[in-house]
Amino acid sequence: MNSTTILRLQGITKRFGTLVANDAISLDLQAGEVLALLGENGAGKSTLMSILFGHYVADEGSIEVFGAPLPPGNPKAALAAGVGMVHQHFTLADNLSVLDNVMMGTEPLWRPVSRRAAARARLLDVAQRFGLPVQPDAKIGSLSVGERQRVEILKALYRGARILILDEPTAVLTPQESEALFATLAQMVAQGLSVIFISHKLGEVLRVSHRIAVLRGGKLVAEARTADTTQAQLALWMVGHAVEAPQRRPAKTVGDAVCVLDHVSTASAKDGGQDRLREVSLTLRAGEITAIAGVSGNGQVALAELLCGTRRAVSGSAQLMGRALPPSPARLVQRGVARIPEDRHAVGVVGDLPVWENAVSERLRSPVFSRWSVFVRRAAARLHARRIEKAFDVRGAGLMAPARSLSGGNMQKLILGRALLAPEQVEDADNKKYPNRAPRLIVAHQPTWGLDIGAVAYVQQQLIAARDAGAAVLVISDDLDEVLTLGDRVAVMHGGHLGEARPAAAWTREAIGLAMAGATKGAP
Repeated sequence: MNSTTILRLQGITKRFGTLVANDAISLDLQAGEVLALLGENGAGKSTLMSILFGHYVADEGSIEVFGAPLPPGNPKAALAAGVGMVHQHFTLADNLSVLDNVMMGTEPLWRPVSRRAAARARLLDVAQRFGLPVQPDAKIGSLSVGERQRVEILKALYRGARILILDEPTAVLTPQESEALFATLAQMVAQGLSVIFISHKLGEVLRVSHRIAVLRGGKLVAEARTADTTQAQLALWMVGHAVEAPQRRPAKTVGDAVCVLDHVSTASAKDGGQDRLREVSLTLRAGEITAIAGVSGNGQVALAELLCGTRRAVSGSAQLMGRALPPSPARLVQRGVARIPEDRHAVGVVGDLPVWENAVSERLRSPVFSRWSVFVRRAAARLHARRIEKAFDVRGAGLMAPARSLSGGNMQKLILGRALLAPEQVEDADNKKYPNRAPRLIVAHQPTWGLDIGAVAYVQQQLIAARDAGAAVLVISDDLDEVLTLGDRVAVMHGGHLGEARPAAAWTREAIGLAMAGATKGAP
């Protein structure tokens, strides 16, 4: 790292109506520096990076890249200036080759013949120079998650990026793939590349960055050299108060089996994806958290969809409390299954509906919230939504605001409250009280994905509390820290197969990583 400033954001302000997403933020980036950008969900990180990359136009302020002003609202200009971005969710075409994906959008449409030979040579040169080995003719669909991320980084470097924005780069990687990424980052920085590193994993931030900037409530609240700070200090800056992470403690009392899968297989998804179950056996018991580790795409979606009623088993036996598991989400909700879906935006809420409607959306047929399953009892529904809002600290523009206006963390709290706070705890419009029926089985798929440290701690504490109240909890997560913090038993999924669920104490991070990569059969 040297003292040459290559990127300068000066007084960046962005408003969305009355909400000030970025409030006069000024930041510099030096040549050969890794700058970590931290903040809670909704702190303004994504907005700031979207302004830098040209997706948004700032209301006030300016940006300079390598001493020249950057035209606002122009992604093409940002790319030409040397700014590249690798998003958390990859933007690759699975049916095309690595070379095709890298070349896409780099040649003019009027050129009659694609210069593939020159592009291949350039790709291989960039790959060798930055230590990112790749097979140009390999189909993206055949690559591991770590290899796909490598291609995303190569796409940016191929276009001449000298400033690279990495958004949650290790969210779906095994520990071994994360180590490889860190080694690659060190090599890229040594060759003069500068990196803005966005992550909620504070241990990684302290390991890879030179300097840290923290946003809170749209403002820049702290800047520090990495060597001069700690995880506790970073958490304090991010949320404004000390954060107490859940402490691992064993289950109090493990009860009877709530759900039993016996050699269950499923078909692939309707969209042709390969995510499926292959001869999976699993027992979920009351008062216990079973955590499933694995790289995304190895059957976790199929397992979650099976238990939530949106995918059928084609062979084997699946039982819930001694009866066949019905392939019906509504019937499963009635029988005490609560779900926390992987994609909170696309599946968890209906963004255009108000918060109060989303709070009761999965249980509208309950007599608490409807008459004859036709007329909605709005007073009871809004009362329940207010209780969720208070009990689970959902912060936003209010019950009448559209759910899409919530930050990621608050949206997840709304989904968590809908799943865990049963409607039977609410009095109906006739003041009739219903017995408290807490969920019997909770399926939590990536429950803290993309959340800040405060929201992560809150969600995990609620899942532990649900376990202690007697629920069987299944946590499916790519985050090994979460798996080892929450799981009373841990199993690893790879290629649609599920290894034996063993006590968490029997595992090490290295053993889980090897099993996630398919190097072992899922045994510690």
